[in-house]
Amino acid sequence: MYKIDNHIKTEKYNGLKVHRLTHTDSLEVLLISLEKDALFPEHDSPKDAHLLVLEGDISFFINDHIHRLTKQQFFHFPKEQKHWVKAHMNTKFLIIR
Repeated sequence: MYKIDNHIKTEKYNGLKVHRLTHTDSLEVLLISLEKDALFPEHDSPKDAHLLVLEGDISFFINDHIHRLTKQQFFHFPKEQKHWVKAHMNTKFLIIR
C-alpha cells in the first residue's frame, strides 16, 4: 500500500549505480548514482525524459552539446537521442520518464 524507499539517502557512491525507484506502464523513475569522474556510457532513452540533479555536478553530452548541470537543476531531453554523462563530483540524479 504505502512504501518508503530510502535509496536516495542511503545509496553509496561506487562508480555507476542505477536503481529503479518505481515503474508502471506510464512512468519510470530511476535513481542514478555516479562517483566522481565516473561515466554513464552512451545510450538513448526509449521515452522523452526529465533529469533532476539531487546533488553533485555533471556534464550531460547530447547532440554535440555539453550541458553542465548542478544541484537542483532540471533538464528535459527527447527520446532516442544518443547521450552520455560524466560526473565532476559525487552525484545523484533522477531520471523520470
